[in-house]
Amino acid sequence: MGRHVGSDRPRVFLGGESGKSVGSQLNTAHSDAVANDKCLIRKSLKRHLGKNYEVKRLQCVRLILGDQLDIKHRWFTSCHEGTVYMIAEVKEEVTYVKHHIQKSCAFLAAMADFADKLKKDGHTVIYLDLDDTADMPNFTSLIKKVCNYLKPDTFEYQAPDEYRLQAAFNTLNLGLTRISVCHDNHFFVDRGEIPSSESDSMPKTMETFYRRMRKKENILMENDKPLGDRWNYDINNRQKLTKQAEKKIPPPLNFSNNVKNVITRLKRNNIETMGVEKVNVDLPINREQAIQLVSYFCQHSLPYFGTFQDAMTSTMPHRETLFHSRLSFALNTKLISPREVIKAVLKYYHERKKSISLSQIEGFVRQILGWREFTRIIYWQHMPDYKKQNFLDLHGPLPKFYWTGKTKMKCISEAVTQSLDQAYAHHIQRLMITGNFALLAGVNPDLVDDWYLSIYSDAVEWAQLPNTRGMSQYADGGIMATKPYISSGNYVNKMGDYCKNCFYNVKEKTTPNSCPFNSLYWSFLVKHQDKLHKNQRLSIPYKNLANM
Repeated sequence: MGRHVGSDRPRVFLGGESGKSVGSQLNTAHSDAVANDKCLIRKSLKRHLGKNYEVKRLQCVRLILGDQLDIKHRWFTSCHEGTVYMIAEVKEEVTYVKHHIQKSCAFLAAMADFADKLKKDGHTVIYLDLDDTADMPNFTSLIKKVCNYLKPDTFEYQAPDEYRLQAAFNTLNLGLTRISVCHDNHFFVDRGEIPSSESDSMPKTMETFYRRMRKKENILMENDKPLGDRWNYDINNRQKLTKQAEKKIPPPLNFSNNVKNVITRLKRNNIETMGVEKVNVDLPINREQAIQLVSYFCQHSLPYFGTFQDAMTSTMPHRETLFHSRLSFALNTKLISPREVIKAVLKYYHERKKSISLSQIEGFVRQILGWREFTRIIYWQHMPDYKKQNFLDLHGPLPKFYWTGKTKMKCISEAVTQSLDQAYAHHIQRLMITGNFALLAGVNPDLVDDWYLSIYSDAVEWAQLPNTRGMSQYADGGIMATKPYISSGNYVNKMGDYCKNCFYNVKEKTTPNSCPFNSLYWSFLVKHQDKLHKNQRLSIPYKNLANM
């Protein structure tokens, strides 16, 4: 690690009026040396910091990552002379998997918008795009180069939510520059509060954890009991769309954020992407848009969300979004906090109890307060070994139709095509369509992880990995979920209308045109019987198998 040093070191000087761009000045000898330097980073820093200034001491460089766009963070409560914020597009971050182009565009657009917001608020900001960082392979090399040039007293960063970056930052050595790390308060459970996986204080199931969080945060509680005398209304959240509900499906609130320049920059830097390219990103890329999306969800979707959150359809308008909030990107980039979202939906619910049932609001709160927080805890408790888990010893290839959507299976075709087109699918499409099939087909969980991390705009590893490798693929052997989430075609037919227009017959098990989910389901149970037959939640399927 770097260390704090005295006043004999080289310095950069900053200054300027509040709200205006500020400049930097090196001592004359250092300036002369830099003048002939062809380093892209040095040129970029000089461009951003300018030459008009009032002499001030540069005390700190603070790094903001692409999923740390939280304007409510304590860093930004006031402007600090001598503090520079750095936001950077780095090649490694857009190439560690082949990201959906809409995902990359949304992240980079949100980062740039956040930088503009900070500048307007009077902060000094360096925004380095892919052109600026073209010769920097990763964040650590960039940080070293910037700190070597600017020579700040301190380099400070918020603890990354991804293990890969945290491990890399732990190796940083910046010589005379002291390194400081802080945590955010975005999540309900702070990183330091996460117990070890062996601790008796850690609930072993999401449901137990969720109930504890309801009590701790006093959410949907009456004294020490759950509102309505029930903790969980999941049994009410598994309804197929009714004719009446179909008429209530709202059009999604799509924003029109132009990313033409971002697309050009990605191509200029030879960044490989996947998915359908669109000049306008419809996701929220700033806090104002995120707040609008919360409000829109409350008004148009919350009254029906819980009941139909697991439903699927291929025939209705707006079938991709149905009653879902589509807030995951805004949450995972920290444009808005889970506390704010839950507070907003609770307020809306309490003002309209006559028109919104408790099962609707509870189903939504469970997703954020329960699953989202529990997923992050599982991630940090078990990394880095979690990423290597393969409990069922699966090593099959990922079918080509995951990249094209070209298959006769209607459910897979719909879910994959939608994902390629919009970088979005709701949780049941991910879990019980694409995830279910991959598990039944014996696909290597490494390949499944990469696909989910690539294709969805909201996919950040702490959220994606436990949901994919754990809940979807059961590769962790039951850490995340209490059973493999598998089904035959019967479940798909029960929850949607895909099967009505499918080439295959969902009621057939062995004929040439029988639904592939059926034969794969029973084959899976047979193949993994030694490892799964004692699982109580699979007792009925195994009894049925024994009677065949």
